[in-house]
Amino acid sequence: MLNKLIISALLIGCYACNKSDDGGPAAVTPPAKFALTGVAVNEVTGTKSFYNVPVNASIRLSFSAPVNSASLNTALSLQTQQGDAVPFSYNLSAGDSVLILQPESLGKLLQYQLQVKTTLRSKAGTAPDSVNTIKIITAIDSADKFPRISDEALLDLVQRQTFRYFRDFAHPVSGMARDRNQNPDLVTTGGTGMGAMAIVTAVHRGFISRQEGLAQIVKIVDFLRNKATTYHGAYTHFINGASGATIPFSTKDNGADLVETSLLMQGLLTARQFFSGGDATEAALRLHITDMYNKVEWNWFRKDNGNVLYWHWSPDHNWDVNLPVAGWNEALITYVLAAAPGAYTIPKSVYDEGWARSGAIRHNKSYYNINLPLGEELGGPLFFSHYSFLGLDPRKLKDAYADYNEQVTAHSRINYQYSVSNPRNYNGYSSSLWGLTASDNNYSGYSAHSPNNDAGVISPTAAVSSIPFTPEQSMEALRFFYYTLGDRLFGEYGFKDAFNLTDLWFAPSYLAIDQGPQIIMIENYRSGLLWNLFMSCPEVQAALTKLGFSY
Repeated sequence: MLNKLIISALLIGCYACNKSDDGGPAAVTPPAKFALTGVAVNEVTGTKSFYNVPVNASIRLSFSAPVNSASLNTALSLQTQQGDAVPFSYNLSAGDSVLILQPESLGKLLQYQLQVKTTLRSKAGTAPDSVNTIKIITAIDSADKFPRISDEALLDLVQRQTFRYFRDFAHPVSGMARDRNQNPDLVTTGGTGMGAMAIVTAVHRGFISRQEGLAQIVKIVDFLRNKATTYHGAYTHFINGASGATIPFSTKDNGADLVETSLLMQGLLTARQFFSGGDATEAALRLHITDMYNKVEWNWFRKDNGNVLYWHWSPDHNWDVNLPVAGWNEALITYVLAAAPGAYTIPKSVYDEGWARSGAIRHNKSYYNINLPLGEELGGPLFFSHYSFLGLDPRKLKDAYADYNEQVTAHSRINYQYSVSNPRNYNGYSSSLWGLTASDNNYSGYSAHSPNNDAGVISPTAAVSSIPFTPEQSMEALRFFYYTLGDRLFGEYGFKDAFNLTDLWFAPSYLAIDQGPQIIMIENYRSGLLWNLFMSCPEVQAALTKLGFSY
Protein backbone atom coordinates (compact mmCIF):
# COMPACT_ATOMS: atom_id res chain seq x y z
CA MET A 1 0.00 0.00 0.00
CA LEU A 2 2.82 2.39 0.87
CA ASN A 3 4.55 1.69 -2.46
CA LYS A 4 1.35 2.54 -4.35
CA LEU A 5 1.06 5.86 -2.52
CA ILE A 6 4.66 6.76 -3.36
CA ILE A 7 4.19 5.92 -7.03
CA SER A 8 0.95 7.92 -7.15
CA ALA A 9 2.67 10.93 -5.58
CA LEU A 10 5.50 10.74 -8.09
CA LEU A 11 3.06 10.57 -10.99
CA ILE A 12 1.11 13.53 -9.66
CA GLY A 13 4.36 15.46 -9.18
CA CYS A 14 5.52 14.71 -12.70
CA TYR A 15 2.17 15.76 -14.11
CA ALA A 16 2.33 18.97 -12.13
CA CYS A 17 5.79 19.70 -13.54
CA ASN A 18 4.33 19.75 -17.04
CA LYS A 19 1.48 22.10 -16.22
CA SER A 20 1.56 25.89 -16.35
CA ASP A 21 0.11 27.97 -13.56
CA ASP A 22 -3.19 28.23 -15.39
CA GLY A 23 -3.43 24.52 -15.85
CA GLY A 24 -2.26 24.39 -19.51
CA PRO A 25 0.93 22.80 -20.86
CA ALA A 26 4.12 24.43 -19.60
CA ALA A 27 5.91 26.79 -22.07
CA VAL A 28 9.13 25.47 -23.51
CA THR A 29 11.92 28.04 -23.11
CA PRO A 30 13.28 28.80 -26.62
CA PRO A 31 16.99 29.14 -27.23
CA ALA A 32 18.29 32.69 -26.82
CA LYS A 33 18.28 34.81 -30.00
CA PHE A 34 21.51 34.75 -31.93
CA ALA A 35 22.57 38.20 -33.10
CA LEU A 36 25.50 40.38 -34.06
CA THR A 37 25.95 42.63 -31.04
CA GLY A 38 28.98 44.71 -31.95
CA VAL A 39 31.33 45.69 -34.77
CA ALA A 40 34.77 47.25 -34.52
CA VAL A 41 37.07 48.00 -37.44
CA ASN A 42 40.67 48.52 -36.40
CA GLU A 43 39.48 48.96 -32.81
CA VAL A 44 37.00 51.69 -33.81
CA THR A 45 33.50 50.67 -32.77
CA GLY A 46 30.48 51.47 -34.89
CA THR A 47 27.36 50.02 -36.42
CA LYS A 48 27.03 49.83 -40.18
CA SER A 49 29.52 52.26 -41.80
CA PHE A 50 33.24 52.84 -41.27
CA TYR A 51 35.37 55.48 -42.99
CA ASN A 52 39.04 56.33 -43.33
CA VAL A 53 39.90 52.70 -42.63
CA PRO A 54 43.57 51.62 -42.93
CA VAL A 55 44.22 49.05 -45.64
CA ASN A 56 45.60 46.58 -43.07
CA ALA A 57 42.61 46.88 -40.75
CA SER A 58 41.14 43.95 -38.86
CA ILE A 59 37.41 43.56 -38.27
CA ARG A 60 35.99 42.37 -34.95
CA LEU A 61 32.46 40.95 -34.87
CA SER A 62 30.86 40.20 -31.50
CA PHE A 63 27.90 37.83 -31.19
CA SER A 64 25.35 37.13 -28.50
CA ALA A 65 26.30 33.45 -28.32
CA PRO A 66 29.16 31.15 -29.35
CA VAL A 67 29.47 30.69 -33.11
CA ASN A 68 29.35 27.34 -34.84
CA SER A 69 32.61 27.53 -36.79
CA ALA A 70 31.37 25.04 -39.38
CA SER A 71 28.85 27.62 -40.65
CA LEU A 72 31.37 30.42 -41.21
CA ASN A 73 32.56 29.47 -44.68
CA THR A 74 29.20 30.19 -46.30
CA ALA A 75 27.93 32.84 -43.89
CA LEU A 76 30.52 35.57 -44.48
CA SER A 77 31.31 37.54 -47.63
CA LEU A 78 33.57 40.53 -48.26
CA GLN A 79 33.23 42.26 -51.64
CA THR A 80 34.39 45.34 -53.48
CA GLN A 81 31.94 48.02 -54.63
CA GLN A 82 31.92 46.23 -58.00
CA GLY A 83 31.02 42.88 -56.41
CA ASP A 84 34.41 41.17 -56.58
CA ALA A 85 35.20 38.81 -53.70
CA VAL A 86 38.01 39.81 -51.33
CA PRO A 87 39.84 36.94 -49.59
CA PHE A 88 40.19 37.02 -45.81
CA SER A 89 41.21 34.86 -42.87
CA TYR A 90 39.46 34.62 -39.51
CA ASN A 91 39.61 33.13 -36.05
CA LEU A 92 37.28 32.84 -33.08
CA SER A 93 37.97 33.99 -29.54
CA ALA A 94 36.18 34.78 -26.26
CA GLY A 95 34.56 31.38 -26.07
CA ASP A 96 33.84 31.49 -29.81
CA SER A 97 31.51 34.50 -29.45
CA VAL A 98 33.98 36.95 -31.06
CA LEU A 99 35.13 36.63 -34.66
CA ILE A 100 38.31 38.39 -35.79
CA LEU A 101 38.40 38.81 -39.57
CA GLN A 102 41.55 39.89 -41.43
CA PRO A 103 41.19 40.89 -45.12
CA GLU A 104 44.17 39.91 -47.23
CA SER A 105 44.28 42.93 -49.54
CA LEU A 106 42.41 46.22 -49.26
CA GLY A 107 43.14 49.14 -51.58
CA LYS A 108 43.17 52.82 -50.70
CA LEU A 109 40.01 54.90 -51.09
CA LEU A 110 37.88 51.92 -52.00
CA GLN A 111 34.53 50.74 -50.71
CA TYR A 112 33.93 47.24 -49.40
CA GLN A 113 30.84 45.45 -48.16
CA LEU A 114 30.99 42.81 -45.46
CA GLN A 115 27.90 40.64 -45.08
CA VAL A 116 26.99 38.33 -42.21
CA LYS A 117 24.28 36.11 -43.66
CA THR A 118 21.44 34.22 -42.06
CA THR A 119 23.19 30.93 -42.82
CA LEU A 120 25.42 31.62 -39.80
CA ARG A 121 24.62 29.39 -36.82
CA SER A 122 25.28 29.50 -33.14
CA LYS A 123 26.44 26.37 -31.37
CA ALA A 124 22.85 26.00 -30.20
CA GLY A 125 21.73 25.92 -33.83
CA THR A 126 20.06 29.34 -33.97
CA ALA A 127 20.45 31.85 -36.83
CA PRO A 128 20.40 35.67 -37.06
CA ASP A 129 17.01 37.15 -37.94
CA SER A 130 18.41 39.13 -40.88
CA VAL A 131 21.49 39.77 -42.97
CA ASN A 132 23.93 42.27 -41.44
CA THR A 133 25.70 44.50 -43.96
CA ILE A 134 28.71 46.62 -42.99
CA LYS A 135 30.15 49.32 -45.28
CA ILE A 136 33.88 49.96 -45.14
CA ILE A 137 35.61 52.80 -47.00
CA THR A 138 39.37 52.85 -46.79
CA ALA A 139 41.53 55.91 -46.27
CA ILE A 140 42.48 58.35 -49.01
CA ASP A 141 45.81 57.67 -50.65
CA SER A 142 47.72 60.81 -49.66
CA ALA A 143 50.45 60.28 -52.26
CA ASP A 144 50.56 62.83 -55.08
CA LYS A 145 48.98 61.52 -58.26
CA PHE A 146 50.81 64.03 -60.45
CA PRO A 147 54.21 65.72 -60.15
CA ARG A 148 54.28 68.89 -58.06
CA ILE A 149 54.39 72.15 -60.00
CA SER A 150 54.18 75.79 -58.95
CA ASP A 151 50.77 77.22 -58.06
CA GLU A 152 50.93 79.49 -61.11
CA ALA A 153 51.63 76.51 -63.36
CA LEU A 154 48.80 74.60 -61.70
CA LEU A 155 46.35 77.44 -62.33
CA ASP A 156 47.50 77.53 -65.95
CA LEU A 157 46.94 73.80 -66.24
CA VAL A 158 43.45 73.88 -64.73
CA GLN A 159 42.41 76.80 -66.94
CA ARG A 160 43.85 75.21 -70.08
CA GLN A 161 42.28 71.81 -69.43
CA THR A 162 38.91 73.28 -68.47
CA PHE A 163 38.87 75.44 -71.59
CA ARG A 164 38.89 72.28 -73.69
CA TYR A 165 35.24 71.79 -72.71
CA PHE A 166 34.34 74.97 -74.60
CA ARG A 167 36.62 74.37 -77.57
CA ASP A 168 36.99 70.63 -78.18
CA PHE A 169 33.50 69.81 -76.94
CA ALA A 170 31.73 72.82 -78.44
CA HIS A 171 28.82 71.96 -80.72
CA PRO A 172 30.20 71.57 -84.26
CA VAL A 173 27.36 73.49 -85.94
CA SER A 174 26.61 76.31 -83.52
CA GLY A 175 29.90 76.57 -81.64
CA MET A 176 27.79 76.86 -78.47
CA ALA A 177 28.53 75.07 -75.21
CA ARG A 178 26.86 71.73 -74.76
CA ASP A 179 25.01 71.57 -71.46
CA ARG A 180 26.91 68.49 -70.32
CA ASN A 181 29.24 65.95 -71.81
CA GLN A 182 26.47 63.35 -72.22
CA ASN A 183 24.12 65.45 -74.42
CA PRO A 184 25.42 65.82 -78.00
CA ASP A 185 22.87 68.30 -79.46
CA LEU A 186 21.56 70.05 -76.35
CA VAL A 187 23.37 73.37 -75.90
CA THR A 188 22.94 75.80 -73.06
CA THR A 189 22.36 79.54 -73.30
CA GLY A 190 23.89 80.61 -69.98
CA GLY A 191 26.72 78.11 -70.35
CA THR A 192 27.50 79.59 -73.76
CA GLY A 193 27.83 83.03 -72.19
CA MET A 194 30.36 81.50 -69.81
CA GLY A 195 32.00 79.82 -72.78
CA ALA A 196 32.45 83.20 -74.48
CA MET A 197 34.29 84.46 -71.41
CA ALA A 198 36.36 81.27 -71.36
CA ILE A 199 37.34 81.90 -75.00
CA VAL A 200 38.45 85.43 -74.12
CA THR A 201 40.52 83.99 -71.27
CA ALA A 202 42.07 81.38 -73.55
CA VAL A 203 43.15 84.03 -76.05
CA HIS A 204 44.55 86.18 -73.25
CA ARG A 205 46.52 83.22 -71.86
CA GLY A 206 47.78 82.12 -75.25
CA PHE A 207 45.96 78.79 -75.23
CA ILE A 208 44.54 79.66 -78.66
CA SER A 209 45.19 82.41 -81.17
CA ARG A 210 43.12 85.58 -81.36
CA GLN A 211 41.91 84.48 -84.79
CA GLU A 212 40.70 81.12 -83.47
CA GLY A 213 38.89 82.72 -80.56
CA LEU A 214 37.30 85.33 -82.79
CA ALA A 215 36.14 82.67 -85.25
CA GLN A 216 34.33 80.71 -82.54
CA ILE A 217 32.61 83.79 -81.09
CA VAL A 218 31.51 84.81 -84.60
CA LYS A 219 30.17 81.29 -85.18
CA ILE A 220 28.15 81.42 -81.95
CA VAL A 221 26.76 84.89 -82.62
CA ASP A 222 25.81 84.10 -86.22
CA PHE A 223 23.96 80.97 -85.08
CA LEU A 224 22.10 82.81 -82.33
CA ARG A 225 21.13 85.67 -84.65
CA ASN A 226 20.12 83.59 -87.65
CA LYS A 227 18.91 80.22 -86.36
CA ALA A 228 17.98 80.27 -82.69
CA THR A 229 14.39 81.05 -81.72
CA THR A 230 13.89 84.11 -79.52
CA TYR A 231 10.92 85.23 -77.45
CA HIS A 232 10.62 89.00 -77.13
CA GLY A 233 14.34 89.10 -77.77
CA ALA A 234 15.18 86.58 -75.05
CA TYR A 235 16.54 83.09 -75.54
CA THR A 236 15.40 79.79 -74.11
CA HIS A 237 17.39 77.80 -71.56
CA PHE A 238 18.22 74.90 -73.89
CA ILE A 239 18.65 75.04 -77.67
CA ASN A 240 19.18 72.37 -80.29
CA GLY A 241 22.74 73.12 -81.34
CA ALA A 242 22.16 71.93 -84.90
CA SER A 243 18.78 73.49 -85.74
CA GLY A 244 18.34 76.36 -83.29
CA ALA A 245 14.99 74.99 -82.13
CA THR A 246 13.91 75.34 -78.51
CA ILE A 247 14.41 72.29 -76.31
CA PRO A 248 11.95 72.57 -73.39
CA PHE A 249 13.53 72.70 -69.95
CA SER A 250 10.25 71.41 -68.54
CA THR A 251 6.65 71.08 -69.71
CA LYS A 252 5.76 74.73 -69.21
CA ASP A 253 9.27 76.13 -69.53
CA ASN A 254 9.50 76.02 -73.32
CA GLY A 255 10.05 79.67 -74.11
CA ALA A 256 12.06 82.59 -72.81
CA ASP A 257 14.43 82.28 -69.87
CA LEU A 258 15.44 85.79 -68.86
CA VAL A 259 18.18 84.79 -66.41
CA GLU A 260 19.85 82.43 -68.89
CA THR A 261 19.63 85.23 -71.46
CA SER A 262 21.36 87.55 -68.99
CA LEU A 263 24.22 85.09 -68.48
CA LEU A 264 24.56 84.80 -72.25
CA MET A 265 24.64 88.58 -72.70
CA GLN A 266 27.15 88.99 -69.86
CA GLY A 267 29.54 86.75 -71.78
CA LEU A 268 28.90 88.23 -75.21
CA LEU A 269 29.30 91.82 -73.99
CA THR A 270 32.60 90.81 -72.40
CA ALA A 271 33.71 89.33 -75.73
CA ARG A 272 32.57 92.50 -77.51
CA GLN A 273 34.83 94.59 -75.29
CA PHE A 274 37.76 92.22 -75.82
CA PHE A 275 37.54 92.04 -79.60
CA SER A 276 38.01 95.76 -80.02
CA GLY A 277 40.25 95.68 -83.08
CA GLY A 278 39.72 97.76 -86.18
CA ASP A 279 39.40 94.97 -88.74
CA ALA A 280 36.04 94.34 -90.38
CA THR A 281 35.34 91.01 -88.65
CA GLU A 282 35.81 92.38 -85.13
CA ALA A 283 33.87 95.54 -85.96
CA ALA A 284 30.95 93.51 -87.34
CA LEU A 285 30.99 91.23 -84.31
CA ARG A 286 30.68 94.20 -81.97
CA LEU A 287 27.70 95.54 -83.90
CA HIS A 288 25.96 92.16 -83.92
CA ILE A 289 26.39 91.61 -80.17
CA THR A 290 25.12 95.11 -79.41
CA ASP A 291 22.12 94.49 -81.66
CA MET A 292 21.31 91.19 -79.90
CA TYR A 293 21.51 92.86 -76.51
CA ASN A 294 19.34 95.79 -77.57
CA LYS A 295 16.62 93.45 -78.86
CA VAL A 296 15.95 91.85 -75.47
CA GLU A 297 12.63 93.29 -74.30
CA TRP A 298 13.57 93.46 -70.64
CA ASN A 299 10.58 95.59 -69.61
CA TRP A 300 8.13 93.18 -71.24
CA PHE A 301 9.12 90.60 -68.61
CA ARG A 302 7.54 92.79 -65.95
CA LYS A 303 4.28 90.94 -66.74
CA ASP A 304 1.57 93.59 -66.99
CA ASN A 305 4.00 96.36 -66.06
CA GLY A 306 4.55 95.14 -62.51
CA ASN A 307 7.55 96.13 -60.45
CA VAL A 308 9.36 92.82 -60.73
CA LEU A 309 10.87 90.83 -63.60
CA TYR A 310 9.73 87.29 -64.32
CA TRP A 311 12.09 84.45 -65.08
CA HIS A 312 10.07 82.59 -67.75
CA TRP A 313 7.54 83.15 -70.48
CA SER A 314 6.11 80.52 -72.82
CA PRO A 315 4.22 81.00 -76.09
CA ASP A 316 2.07 78.02 -75.10
CA HIS A 317 1.73 78.54 -71.34
CA ASN A 318 2.18 82.29 -71.04
CA TRP A 319 3.30 83.17 -67.46
CA ASP A 320 2.24 79.85 -65.90
CA VAL A 321 5.67 79.14 -64.40
CA ASN A 322 5.11 82.38 -62.46
CA LEU A 323 8.61 82.72 -61.02
CA PRO A 324 9.61 86.28 -60.07
CA VAL A 325 13.31 87.12 -60.25
CA ALA A 326 13.70 88.20 -56.63
CA GLY A 327 16.86 88.38 -54.55
CA TRP A 328 19.02 87.05 -53.18
CA ASN A 329 20.25 84.50 -55.70
CA GLU A 330 22.38 84.32 -58.86
CA ALA A 331 20.30 86.80 -60.88
CA LEU A 332 21.58 90.28 -59.93
CA ILE A 333 23.07 90.46 -63.43
CA THR A 334 19.55 90.35 -64.92
CA TYR A 335 18.49 93.61 -63.28
CA VAL A 336 21.76 95.34 -64.15
CA LEU A 337 21.46 94.44 -67.83
CA ALA A 338 17.76 95.30 -67.84
CA ALA A 339 18.39 98.78 -66.40
CA ALA A 340 20.75 99.94 -69.16
CA PRO A 341 19.48 102.79 -71.34
CA GLY A 342 17.50 101.67 -74.36
CA ALA A 343 14.05 101.02 -75.74
CA TYR A 344 13.32 98.23 -73.25
CA THR A 345 14.91 99.54 -70.06
CA ILE A 346 13.34 99.09 -66.63
CA PRO A 347 12.97 101.84 -64.02
CA LYS A 348 14.86 101.73 -60.73
CA SER A 349 11.61 100.93 -58.91
CA VAL A 350 11.59 97.47 -60.51
CA TYR A 351 15.01 96.80 -59.01
CA ASP A 352 14.09 98.16 -55.59
CA GLU A 353 10.69 96.53 -55.28
CA GLY A 354 11.27 93.40 -57.36
CA TRP A 355 14.86 92.31 -56.82
CA ALA A 356 15.48 93.94 -53.43
CA ARG A 357 11.90 93.28 -52.27
CA SER A 358 11.64 96.77 -50.80
CA GLY A 359 14.60 96.06 -48.54
CA ALA A 360 13.55 92.57 -47.42
CA ILE A 361 16.54 91.22 -49.34
CA ARG A 362 18.73 92.24 -46.40
CA HIS A 363 19.78 89.39 -44.14
CA ASN A 364 22.58 90.62 -41.87
CA LYS A 365 22.95 87.53 -39.73
CA SER A 366 26.23 86.03 -38.58
CA TYR A 367 27.47 82.49 -39.00
CA TYR A 368 30.82 81.36 -37.63
CA ASN A 369 31.26 85.01 -36.54
CA ILE A 370 30.98 86.15 -40.17
CA ASN A 371 28.29 88.68 -41.09
CA LEU A 372 26.26 87.79 -44.18
CA PRO A 373 24.54 90.88 -45.66
CA LEU A 374 22.15 89.06 -48.02
CA GLY A 375 20.73 85.65 -48.73
CA GLU A 376 19.30 82.62 -47.03
CA GLU A 377 20.49 80.90 -43.88
CA LEU A 378 24.20 80.04 -44.17
CA GLY A 379 24.30 81.64 -47.61
CA GLY A 380 22.88 78.99 -49.92
CA PRO A 381 24.75 77.33 -52.81
CA LEU A 382 27.95 79.08 -53.84
CA PHE A 383 26.87 79.73 -57.42
CA PHE A 384 24.88 82.63 -55.97
CA SER A 385 28.25 84.37 -55.55
CA HIS A 386 29.66 83.26 -58.89
CA TYR A 387 27.29 83.65 -61.84
CA SER A 388 26.53 87.38 -61.67
CA PHE A 389 30.09 88.14 -60.60
CA LEU A 390 31.76 86.52 -63.56
CA GLY A 391 31.51 89.98 -65.10
CA LEU A 392 30.32 92.28 -62.33
CA ASP A 393 33.35 93.24 -60.24
CA PRO A 394 32.27 93.02 -56.59
CA ARG A 395 35.44 94.50 -55.12
CA LYS A 396 34.14 98.08 -54.94
CA LEU A 397 30.48 97.39 -55.71
CA LYS A 398 28.00 98.82 -53.20
CA ASP A 399 24.41 99.98 -53.15
CA ALA A 400 21.69 100.68 -50.60
CA TYR A 401 21.41 96.99 -49.75
CA ALA A 402 24.93 95.60 -49.50
CA ASP A 403 28.64 95.85 -49.91
CA TYR A 404 29.02 93.11 -52.52
CA ASN A 405 32.65 92.38 -51.76
CA GLU A 406 31.60 91.68 -48.19
CA GLN A 407 28.70 89.57 -49.46
CA VAL A 408 30.61 87.23 -51.78
CA THR A 409 33.56 86.92 -49.40
CA ALA A 410 31.34 86.16 -46.42
CA HIS A 411 29.32 83.64 -48.41
CA SER A 412 32.46 81.78 -49.49
CA ARG A 413 33.98 81.84 -46.00
CA ILE A 414 30.78 80.55 -44.40
CA ASN A 415 30.60 77.71 -46.92
CA TYR A 416 34.21 76.87 -46.09
CA GLN A 417 33.70 77.02 -42.32
CA TYR A 418 30.59 74.88 -42.56
CA SER A 419 32.53 72.18 -44.40
CA VAL A 420 35.39 72.32 -41.91
CA SER A 421 33.02 72.02 -38.94
CA ASN A 422 31.17 69.20 -40.77
CA PRO A 423 28.08 69.10 -38.53
CA ARG A 424 26.62 66.09 -40.36
CA ASN A 425 29.86 64.08 -40.14
CA TYR A 426 30.29 63.37 -43.83
CA ASN A 427 33.41 61.52 -44.84
CA GLY A 428 36.35 63.66 -45.92
CA TYR A 429 35.12 67.21 -45.24
CA SER A 430 38.08 69.35 -44.18
CA SER A 431 39.96 72.56 -44.91
CA SER A 432 41.25 70.84 -48.06
CA LEU A 433 37.95 69.34 -49.13
CA TRP A 434 35.07 71.78 -49.17
CA GLY A 435 32.56 73.50 -51.42
CA LEU A 436 28.79 73.11 -51.69
CA THR A 437 26.90 74.31 -54.76
CA ALA A 438 24.56 73.07 -57.47
CA SER A 439 25.90 70.02 -59.28
CA ASP A 440 25.24 66.43 -60.20
CA ASN A 441 24.92 63.94 -57.36
CA ASN A 442 24.49 60.23 -56.74
CA TYR A 443 21.06 60.30 -55.12
CA SER A 444 18.71 62.55 -57.13
CA GLY A 445 20.66 63.36 -60.28
CA TYR A 446 21.14 67.07 -59.62
CA SER A 447 20.60 69.41 -56.70
CA ALA A 448 21.55 72.85 -55.40
CA HIS A 449 23.78 71.66 -52.56
CA SER A 450 24.31 74.04 -49.67
CA PRO A 451 24.72 73.94 -45.89
CA ASN A 452 20.93 73.60 -45.69
CA ASN A 453 20.87 70.95 -48.42
CA ASP A 454 23.99 68.94 -47.65
CA ALA A 455 24.16 65.31 -48.73
CA GLY A 456 27.92 64.84 -48.61
CA VAL A 457 28.44 66.00 -52.21
CA ILE A 458 31.44 68.24 -52.88
CA SER A 459 31.49 70.17 -56.17
CA PRO A 460 34.98 71.34 -57.21
CA THR A 461 33.55 74.40 -58.96
CA ALA A 462 32.39 75.73 -55.58
CA ALA A 463 35.80 76.17 -53.96
CA VAL A 464 37.72 76.76 -57.21
CA SER A 465 35.37 79.49 -58.46
CA SER A 466 35.53 81.26 -55.10
CA ILE A 467 39.27 81.80 -55.47
CA PRO A 468 38.99 85.61 -55.83
CA PHE A 469 37.16 85.72 -52.48
CA THR A 470 38.93 83.00 -50.49
CA PRO A 471 42.30 82.65 -52.25
CA GLU A 472 44.13 80.63 -49.58
CA GLN A 473 41.24 78.28 -48.83
CA SER A 474 40.41 77.81 -52.51
CA MET A 475 44.01 77.15 -53.47
CA GLU A 476 44.32 74.55 -50.71
CA ALA A 477 41.23 72.79 -52.05
CA LEU A 478 42.41 73.04 -55.65
CA ARG A 479 45.75 71.44 -54.76
CA PHE A 480 43.98 68.63 -52.91
CA PHE A 481 41.55 68.02 -55.77
CA TYR A 482 44.44 67.80 -58.23
CA TYR A 483 47.33 66.16 -56.38
CA THR A 484 45.47 63.88 -53.96
CA LEU A 485 42.22 63.06 -55.77
CA GLY A 486 43.32 63.86 -59.29
CA ASP A 487 43.45 60.25 -60.48
CA ARG A 488 39.67 60.10 -59.90
CA LEU A 489 38.70 63.74 -60.28
CA PHE A 490 40.80 65.45 -62.96
CA GLY A 491 40.11 64.50 -66.56
CA GLU A 492 40.00 65.66 -70.14
CA TYR A 493 37.92 68.79 -69.39
CA GLY A 494 39.33 69.65 -65.97
CA PHE A 495 37.71 68.69 -62.69
CA LYS A 496 34.70 66.42 -62.93
CA ASP A 497 31.44 67.80 -61.69
CA ALA A 498 31.15 66.39 -58.16
CA PHE A 499 32.01 63.59 -55.77
CA ASN A 500 30.79 62.04 -52.53
CA LEU A 501 33.34 60.31 -50.31
CA THR A 502 30.67 59.08 -47.92
CA ASP A 503 29.25 56.95 -50.72
CA LEU A 504 32.54 56.81 -52.64
CA TRP A 505 31.03 58.20 -55.82
CA PHE A 506 32.72 60.34 -58.47
CA ALA A 507 30.61 61.93 -61.19
CA PRO A 508 31.53 61.00 -64.76
CA SER A 509 30.07 64.30 -65.95
CA TYR A 510 31.23 67.79 -66.86
CA LEU A 511 28.71 70.66 -66.99
CA ALA A 512 29.16 73.93 -68.86
CA ILE A 513 27.78 76.02 -66.00
CA ASP A 514 30.26 74.41 -63.58
CA GLN A 515 33.33 74.35 -65.84
CA GLY A 516 32.84 77.94 -67.00
CA PRO A 517 33.05 79.71 -63.63
CA GLN A 518 36.30 77.91 -62.81
CA ILE A 519 38.34 79.22 -65.75
CA ILE A 520 36.69 82.66 -65.49
CA MET A 521 37.09 83.18 -61.76
CA ILE A 522 40.65 81.89 -61.75
CA GLU A 523 41.37 84.56 -64.35
CA ASN A 524 39.60 87.25 -62.36
CA TYR A 525 41.75 86.23 -59.39
CA ARG A 526 44.92 86.34 -61.46
CA SER A 527 44.38 89.45 -63.57
CA GLY A 528 40.84 90.81 -63.20
CA LEU A 529 40.51 90.43 -66.98
CA LEU A 530 36.81 89.57 -67.26
CA TRP A 531 35.81 92.03 -64.55
CA ASN A 532 37.71 94.83 -66.27
CA LEU A 533 36.21 94.07 -69.67
CA PHE A 534 32.61 93.75 -68.55
CA MET A 535 32.75 96.77 -66.27
CA SER A 536 34.09 98.81 -69.20
CA CYS A 537 30.76 98.40 -71.03
CA PRO A 538 29.07 101.81 -71.18
CA GLU A 539 25.67 100.11 -70.82
CA VAL A 540 26.76 98.44 -67.58
CA GLN A 541 28.19 101.64 -66.14
CA ALA A 542 25.00 103.54 -66.96
CA ALA A 543 22.83 100.80 -65.45
CA LEU A 544 24.83 100.64 -62.22
CA THR A 545 24.67 104.41 -61.83
CA LYS A 546 20.93 104.41 -62.51
CA LEU A 547 20.32 101.71 -59.87
CA GLY A 548 22.31 103.59 -57.24
CA PHE A 549 25.51 101.55 -57.20
CA SER A 550 28.97 102.83 -56.53
CA TYR A 551 31.72 100.87 -58.23
